[in-house]
Amino acid sequence: MKVLSKATIYGLRALIYVATKSDGDRYVNIGEISTELDISFHFLTKTFQVLTQNGILESHRGPHGGVLLKKPMDQIFLIDLVHILEGQDFFSKCLLGLPGCGSKEPCPVHNFWKEVKGSLEIEFRKTSLAFLAENIQKGKMRL
Repeated sequence: MKVLSKATIYGLRALIYVATKSDGDRYVNIGEISTELDISFHFLTKTFQVLTQNGILESHRGPHGGVLLKKPMDQIFLIDLVHILEGQDFFSKCLLGLPGCGSKEPCPVHNFWKEVKGSLEIEFRKTSLAFLAENIQKGKMRL
């Protein structure tokens, strides 16, 4: 079951990539990210545009352009990305997208989602981009 949208998943993968490739002042080429992660360049550009508008990334055009993290990676958390790319109400919405879903008129997954989303929100609040990038650099995980 996919809970996060394609934009959020691709955005997160791309940000982890940027975090592992950028030394803080070197822009990472969007074409390189697109190729390495097998993400549509056009789709990635749109996602990066939203992240730039929300202060996560800085972008620069030109031959040495690309993107870099605007904030230190230990200050960017999964919850930030979810709120930006999914919406501030992500953890209060019905998993099935049904309007009016709640205790009085629950959907078939209401009780399950109610329990799971609380745990997810806690983990998303404490998991930083630095932690995720560190796992990649240690060779424990893949993108």
